[in-house]
Order: sequence, then C-alpha cells, then structure tokens
Amino acid sequence: MSGSRRDLANRLRPLQAGLKRRLARADAVSDLIRAVNSTLDPERVADALVGGVSEWLPAPGWLVLAVDGGGRTRALAARALTPALEIAAQGVGTFVLRSGAVFSSGNLADDRRVVNGATSSAAIAFPLMCRGRTIGAIVGIDRAPSATAPRLSPGTLDALLAAIEPGAIAIENALRVQRAEALSVTDDLTQLYNSRYLSQVLRRETKRASRSGRPLSLLFVDLDGFKSINDSHGHLYGSRALVEAAGVIKASARETDMVARFGGDEFALILPDTGSEGAVAVGERVRDRIAAFGFLASEGFDIRLTASVGVATLPDVAASADGLIGAADEAMYWVKDHGKNGIYVAGS
Repeated sequence: MSGSRRDLANRLRPLQAGLKRRLARADAVSDLIRAVNSTLDPERVADALVGGVSEWLPAPGWLVLAVDGGGRTRALAARALTPALEIAAQGVGTFVLRSGAVFSSGNLADDRRVVNGATSSAAIAFPLMCRGRTIGAIVGIDRAPSATAPRLSPGTLDALLAAIEPGAIAIENALRVQRAEALSVTDDLTQLYNSRYLSQVLRRETKRASRSGRPLSLLFVDLDGFKSINDSHGHLYGSRALVEAAGVIKASARETDMVARFGGDEFALILPDTGSEGAVAVGERVRDRIAAFGFLASEGFDIRLTASVGVATLPDVAASADGLIGAADEAMYWVKDHGKNGIYVAGS
C-alpha cells in the first residue's frame, strides 16, 4: 500500500473510514487471529502480526519490539527497514514500551521523545497490550518525513488496537513458552545448558554422526583446585567463580559446539563433526584460558585455577552416547590421577 508519492499522513487520511469498516468485519480480524496463533515461535508470530497490519496501514517499513521473560527488549520482526530506519524504529518502540501510549511523528529527526531517532522519517506506532500490560510495540515507519504527524481518528484507532490485541496475546504466550523451554534446559547458576539437556543433545548427535559417518567428540572439563575456593572463601564466592569459569569455557568454544555444566565443577562440550585432533585443539584452548584467567578479580582476589580435560571421539572409542560419556569421564580422571592440568584422549 506504499506506492503513493504522498507522505504517510496524506496516504493515511483517506483510508480511515474504509479501514474502520474493514476492521469491523469479523473475517478481517479472524484472518489475523489464525495467522498469529498458527505457531509458538515468537518471531513468526510477530511477522504474522506485521503481515496483517501492513495490509491495513500504508507504512512501508515495520518493526515489532517485545519484552521477553527476562526483562530484555527484543526485536522480533523487521520488514523493509534500512539499518538507519531500524535504529529509529527501535527508538520509537522503546518510547511506546515505556509510555504505553500511541505514537505519531511527522519527522523523527525533530522529535525529542525518541533516542537515536535522527532520521528524517515519519512514524506511527501502537502499544501491544496483553492483560492490561504493555508487552510490546508495533512501529510503522516511512522513508520520508510528513508535513503533519500521521494519525488515526479515535474510532479507527480503537478498532485497530482491538484488532491487534490478539497478536499481542499470541506474542506474550509464545515468549512464555520459549522462556519455560529455556529454563527447563538451563543450569540455574551458570546459565549454560544442564546435564539433562546435554544427554538429549548427545543422543541426537550420536545418531546423526552414526548415519552420516562424521566424527563426534565430547570434552569433559574439571576445574583443578576449585574446592580450595569453597574451603577458603565460602560457597558464595565458589558459585561466582563457577559462573566466571562457565563464561571462559563458553567463550573458548566454537559456534557449533554445545557447552553444558555437567555437575559441580565439571563441564562438558559436545563438538559435532569434530575428530580427536580438532577436539584436542578446543580442549587446549579451554585449558589455556582457564589458566590465564584471574578468578574473583572483581572481589579483590586473583585466584588461579587449572583444568583437567578428557576427550572422547565417536566412533574411535565409543558407539553410543553413554559410551562417549564414560570414555570422556575416564579420560578426564586419567589426567586428574597423573598430575592434573592436562588433556588426555581416550584410547590413546
């Protein structure tokens, strides 16, 4: 609906009577309700919402922002936005999230309500309301300014807000499901994956590796001397050190690797499509970075730890997920029994 050369406010003005009648039709709104409830993926729900609203309003660019279960603001969907326009739209969406108010501006470059909105563009935005709370914002933005702020008449605005409310509820539900799924597979302390999810992923990757004939490696990492932190400084500092260690290990892994806390001060890394040589390289990187890190520096300490790393590779030493776990565990304890601070490959 964006082909006219007129500015956004002028394009919007003659559409309002027809839009109000359109939104009063059950089939128009029911199509949107079906679309936003066809998935539990928050990004796809938001994209479906944009698809519906962009058919009603003549803005060429769209953005949906929402607050997830962790209190973070996320861009769930973006359509036809340049990088500069997306930044501007995020500024508009942030204002709507904070204020809970409808927003319209003829020129964001002159609008002090918007941070990082320094682009000569018109915008209109609406709060996404769910159970009386503002959980997000949908922003329509033009590539050029308007002579006046683009606005909807009160009746048309009420009809539009009622029409997009099911989309807001669908986004909130999808974000709740996503958060619950994340919590079910995440270690509470370190925010790495937990051992239960590690076992699920390892079984899946084992089957995939067996079918494809590709190698699969597993690393077990144990922190040498960690017990001394608990004994000398208490469990609170021990927990903080574990969080720091988790960060170091995750930063040492590759994008394709999966990192988990196996239990206590033991960590595990699943390395798809990786033979023992590649696994040793990852293990050495983990070990080197652990040794170089000053733990609890923010608390005024400079505690140094080392790591014992066991490596097991399928199909070299195991043919199953349980076999791989057992082999990596034994390899790690071999290092512990032979002076610690090293790496050992099962079967070598």
